[in-house]
Amino acid sequence: MDIAGVPLQGAYTTKAVRELVGSWRLTHRTVALVPTMGNLHQGHLSLMKIARERADRVVCSIFVNPTQFGAGEDFASYPRSLAADESMLAEQGLVDLVFAPDEKDIYPFGSEAAVKVSVPQLHGELCAASRPGHFEGVASVVLRLLGIVAPDVMVLGEKDYQQLVLLRRMVRDLQLPIEVVAGSTWRERDGLAMSSRNRYLSTSERRTAPKLHGELQRVREALLDGERDLRAVETQASRALQDAGFDPEYVEVRRAGDLSRPNGLESADDDLIVLAAAWLGKARLIDNLRI
Repeated sequence: MDIAGVPLQGAYTTKAVRELVGSWRLTHRTVALVPTMGNLHQGHLSLMKIARERADRVVCSIFVNPTQFGAGEDFASYPRSLAADESMLAEQGLVDLVFAPDEKDIYPFGSEAAVKVSVPQLHGELCAASRPGHFEGVASVVLRLLGIVAPDVMVLGEKDYQQLVLLRRMVRDLQLPIEVVAGSTWRERDGLAMSSRNRYLSTSERRTAPKLHGELQRVREALLDGERDLRAVETQASRALQDAGFDPEYVEVRRAGDLSRPNGLESADDDLIVLAAAWLGKARLIDNLRI
């Protein structure tokens, strides 16, 4: 593997990306893609480190995708910092190409008239329950990015765990020759999962925010101690979050492999995960923890 890489390059059209990636292919370089919406932080960089270990060349896409935002969500205000992101990536030396396309390059017929990709698994559950159309938008843009870059590897973060499961399902179902690799959630020192939306938190909310991770830890500890009444544990965690000032959407224990609901007969060796989404002021926070 060529880990030295090349100087960071930028591309803003599909044509430019395909030409550059094609030149890498001529010299038998493998390619990894890390899809992002920008406003990069250490969590993103950790994914790019994984990508660098897995492939000769690394592409980071930066695109705030309109089709995964619902009515009233923060598409217009979502933080955009392309120049700072490119500067960070150039300094880190983990990425060979930044692909920052224009919306018309991703959706040539417009986002409203675009072909859509539906992943039926978990339709209407967990985050999909409160964000109808969100994962359809995610799948639709990621499939386009995969078609443009044609990577050997795609690296995704575990913080957006439902997204990870659904995109793995899409890649497998469509028989795409791409390995999907997951990177662990990166956290602040107090346990808060790193997110571009954390900047929406006020000073007091920022002090409260780590309690979301704290409740997931308590759920985990209860289950490891032998508790099997999942509904009671979930309800208790949700009430604790509400008492702390959150507006919880859900706290649920699921099977980690496919996010199906446990049947209550799992053994201590079964691979479970607890997931949560909760509003704190203007910030919608999500987190998860393996049991």
